[in-house]
Amino acid sequence: MIRAPAVAGTFYPADANVLRHQVESMLTRSGTQSIPVKALIVPHAGYIYSGQIAAKAYRLLEGNTKFKQIVLFGPAHYVYVEGLVVPSVSHFSTPLGQIPVDLKIIGGILDMPQVSVSNDAHAPEHSLEVQLPFLQMVLTDFNLIPVLVGNATTEQTAEVIERLWGDEETLLLISSDLSHFHSYAEALSIDRMTNEAICHRSENLKGEQACGCRAINGLMHCAKKRNLKVTPIGLCNSGDTAGDKKRVVGYGAYALY
Repeated sequence: MIRAPAVAGTFYPADANVLRHQVESMLTRSGTQSIPVKALIVPHAGYIYSGQIAAKAYRLLEGNTKFKQIVLFGPAHYVYVEGLVVPSVSHFSTPLGQIPVDLKIIGGILDMPQVSVSNDAHAPEHSLEVQLPFLQMVLTDFNLIPVLVGNATTEQTAEVIERLWGDEETLLLISSDLSHFHSYAEALSIDRMTNEAICHRSENLKGEQACGCRAINGLMHCAKKRNLKVTPIGLCNSGDTAGDKKRVVGYGAYALY
């Protein structure tokens, strides 16, 4: 089975050529930084809103030939999830082609009581899907381990992250936006505090601060144990990009190494 695109044509272009051009343009505009990366936190809104912040993170991977396994965590927005869920499909598809899912690695975490299989939860979910065209543009020849995080504790999520940590060929990718639907001024204040908390490796983020808080908290739990550092890559909100300033959504990108 192949997991078909759910938000092509809404969150990002459905036409492969248009999509490729848009992602290339965002990557080019993002500038260059040289930071060693083991994990990234990247927003997942429509590209007109958060794509440029996402591009700043993905630019760090351009030309990278070592990453062969992408472990992608994101929140479940549409289907209630108890614990963490993985799919049983063989590929995730985007307008840019198909990405193989590493079912062997997924099989290696199914003995964990907090992990189960749900294609229904993955089918409509945008939080993982919007990351894929960026990955396809900056990497080659990689496998995907997609994980949706639902009602799970920091410890439960961290256990799964540790199991999937891998070696230098494995990149951990957390998909999350920041605050939701506040005024521009309120969002600036909330997101600045959240930004500081992430940079200090807080394990106590709440859903009001970041929709992917459970995955971020789990990652930070592991980051402290492994002494990873956090570098902020970019911070803005939809009022800075393509939305009005009455009800905005915050976006931040971070690299861990």
